[in-house]
Amino acid sequence: MKRAVLMSLAAPLALCACMIITEDREPARRVEVVQIERVVLQPAASVAATDGVTIHRDVIYGHHDGMANVYDVIKPANANGAAVLYMVSGGWVSRWAAPETRVAQFKALLDKGITVIPVHHGSAPRFKVPEAHADVKRALRHVSLNASTYGVDAKRLGVFGGSAGGHLSLMLGLNGDDGDPTATDPVLRGSARIKAIVAYYPPVDLRRMTGPSDRFPALDFPNDQAAGISPILFVDAKDPATLIVHGDADELVPLASGQSIHNAMKAANVKTNLVVIQGGDHGFSEPAHRAEAYAATARWFAENL
Repeated sequence: MKRAVLMSLAAPLALCACMIITEDREPARRVEVVQIERVVLQPAASVAATDGVTIHRDVIYGHHDGMANVYDVIKPANANGAAVLYMVSGGWVSRWAAPETRVAQFKALLDKGITVIPVHHGSAPRFKVPEAHADVKRALRHVSLNASTYGVDAKRLGVFGGSAGGHLSLMLGLNGDDGDPTATDPVLRGSARIKAIVAYYPPVDLRRMTGPSDRFPALDFPNDQAAGISPILFVDAKDPATLIVHGDADELVPLASGQSIHNAMKAANVKTNLVVIQGGDHGFSEPAHRAEAYAATARWFAENL
């Protein structure tokens, strides 16, 4: 494991509790929805769509305290086998929304034939960051095991998200494994490998962020666990192609955070790029800034998946 020079993050460094990537208004697509009630390993076969997109909604990949953890699969008619997992996470709160409402948000990816898989994890305040990471890693294994059902190549999986979702995206990509073939839980036998990452304004070192927090209760966990979920400490030469997108006017997660992991990756000879949005705040509230970030995201995944 290669340790990098760490950049101190401004206090209080925590994450936006709003949805990170807002939905642009686009012309409506015809959407075909496939409801899957119960999933162990192999979901029911999808129903082919003649145009628009096909959606597998609320696919159950695990449970917490009697509550189901789910993801959706949004597949375009021109699907090319590549897929990206979208981390639905702001402040490590994962707000559910009907997948039909997310289609416009992902238009740039869907137009390129990339299937999008929004992943929901256990939310704060009940669940903390380590549990959110464990959830999304399990979701990745579940997707890998069922990739063929969705018309997806398990070796062409990407991940993206912003803020807390950017942190989780980096952890999935930099801390992958091939699964445990001896596990009694069949999902844990699945691969957790990512080929490309896009992270918007991610916090990368949680060691100075843990403790009681009214605004971000997901950070209230023992500090001795923070190193194990700090992406900056997982950078090495085997990491997947990674794009960091960060605004230079971000007052919540400073640009230095994105720069630090980008520089660590360059030092480790990882394929990486840093897009700095001039005047961009946390969440890219300006439509032009979102459009620039979306375009860069779609190009990165098209080139690297």
